[in-house]
Order: sequence, then structure tokens, then C-alpha cells
Amino acid sequence: MAVEPQTISRMHKGVRSVTLAAFIVAVAGHSLAYAAGGAPEVANFVDILIKVFGDSPMGLFLSTWENIIFCALVIAFLSLVAWKFGRNPKLVPTPGQNVLEVFVEFLDELVKGVVGGSRWRKHTPIVGTMFLYIWFMNLSALVPGLKSPTAYIDTTLGLALVVFLYVQYIAISEQGVLHYLHHLAGEPRDLVGWILAIIMFPLHLLGEIIKPASLCLRLCFNIFAEDVLLAVILGLGILLAGAMSLPWFLPIPIQFFIVPLILIFSTVQALVFSLLTAVYISLASASEHH
Repeated sequence: MAVEPQTISRMHKGVRSVTLAAFIVAVAGHSLAYAAGGAPEVANFVDILIKVFGDSPMGLFLSTWENIIFCALVIAFLSLVAWKFGRNPKLVPTPGQNVLEVFVEFLDELVKGVVGGSRWRKHTPIVGTMFLYIWFMNLSALVPGLKSPTAYIDTTLGLALVVFLYVQYIAISEQGVLHYLHHLAGEPRDLVGWILAIIMFPLHLLGEIIKPASLCLRLCFNIFAEDVLLAVILGLGILLAGAMSLPWFLPIPIQFFIVPLILIFSTVQALVFSLLTAVYISLASASEHH
């Protein structure tokens, strides 16, 4: 299926808006971040700068906003790619536009297959941007000097809140406030239904809250475990190098054996998050989906 230039332009705008929204919410929720103490972690360039600046204001700033810095780097990279290849799509695509069209077509088909209906394409920017943003953040740990922001709860909380707010907006805008509240009450039609609504309404409300919580925790803990595994394998390579009397900066590169596993695992996690986002959007759409 050929990808229309308008679709690429919408994807371009979606990358800017959704990544910015996720970044703002992640910053707002940064104080809620939690990480298990003592867990092994691969050093990154911000860690090095923190040691260089010590207890100075710059060192404290870097220590406080370390995770947000890596989120911003991924946003800057995605925004640059979207601006470079999506600002002026051509009928005879360039190699870069060809790569972008492959991703857009894949994401277009994904949203079409899950959301369906007649207005599925308007949801491609947010679902597609979630996939790309999370995917590149997951893979950041494989780049020397970087880390995966999605291994920390503040980032995944921001992403989950963006999805939650978007889903509620879709539900209310397409169903109407009264119909949406009626749906949360279990769509009662008789006296028994209205009595049960006293129980159904808080249960459905709790379900709406559990959805972003599950998105947040699933992504965070899976990527955190992935990063810990990478750090342990790297440390083992350094220990083996020491046992073989090699310098510490020439470790045994056993981490390359798990790189394919990390690539697959990171892709699956980004895909699961995006698929569930599309499912929630489908459930929140007009009553024709119910």
C-alpha cells in the first residue's frame, strides 16, 4: 500500500506533539521516580559528568535530571529525522523517505487492523509515535554512553498518562459525556441495572485507572531487568578480562551474545505498549465497536 504524503506529514506533526507531551508529563512526574537501590547499571556520559562536577550546582542539576536528559536526546533525534524526511515528502521518494514510509505503512496497517472503523487513521500519529519513541528509548542502552529512560518509572508513567488522557478524550469526544458515564455505569436499562450501577461504576473507573498503571509498570520493569542483565554481562566480561590479566578497558565482549536478545525484547515491549494503546483507543471509540 502506497503511503500518502499527507500521512507522512501527519506522522511528522504527531512525532513532535506526542513526544513533547510525553516529555512534559515525564518531567512533571519526575519526583515520583523510583529505582531499586544497588542494582547494577552501565555507566553513561551523564554519570561521568556528575563525577566531574561533583557537588556543584551543575552536578546537582545533572544528577536530578539525568533521566530526563536522555528522554530529550531521543526526542531531539526523532524530531530531527521527522523534520528531515517528513517536512516535504516527494512523489519520487529519497532513500530516507523510503525508510520512513516503511515505518509509516507498518504503523498505519497496525492501527487499521486494531482500531478499525472509518476514522482509524487519525490515531496513527499517537500510536506510531509511542512505538518509535519507546523503541528508541529501549535501545538506547546499546549505545555506549547512553541509557534506557524507559527503565525508570518517571518515563513510563509519563507515557502511560499521555495514553490515559488521550483515551479519555477520545471516549468523551466520540461518545459524549453522558453516554460515556452511562457506559462506565454498565449501561443499565432497568431497575436492577441501575442498582448494580452503584457497583459497576467504581469497578469500571478502577479498570480505566489500571490500564495506564499496567502499561507503566510492565514497560518499566521489563526494560529495567534488561538493563540489569546487560550490566551484569558487561561486568562479567571485565572480570574475565582481569582473570586473564587483560586491562580493564579491554573486557571480553561477551555482551554481544545478548544484543540480538535485547533487540528482540526491546522491540516486543514497544510493540506491546503500542498495541495495547490501539486496543484502548478502539474500546473508547464510538458505540459501533461495542
